[in-house]
Amino acid sequence: QVQLVESGGGLVQAGGSLRLSCAASGSIRSISAMGWYRQAPGNQRELVALIFSSGTTNYADSVKGRFTVSRDNAKNTVFLQMNSLKPEDTAVYYCYLLSGLTNYWGQGTQVTVSS
Repeated sequence: QVQLVESGGGLVQAGGSLRLSCAASGSIRSISAMGWYRQAPGNQRELVALIFSSGTTNYADSVKGRFTVSRDNAKNTVFLQMNSLKPEDTAVYYCYLLSGLTNYWGQGTQVTVSS
């Protein structure tokens, strides 16, 4: 069993910054990728950013240049630094972990950006 615990969400004004953290614990054999998805009301869950075990990163076009995903391998923790936030970034942000062929999800943390 793998647990993902997120922290760092909140309310911020447009143009501001937030940093999300997600710590993985439990029976983790290997981590292929960690990252973040988000879901706004009425929308489907969408990829925000991923970081693979190789260090390669992948970002949604809408966040490129504003968000940075990073990882502390020793602590099985992934971070999302979000700068220049926009109201359209408002969503529940979910931590994601891929181990082998199994997907794991966190409970989600709310990010609200006011205009």
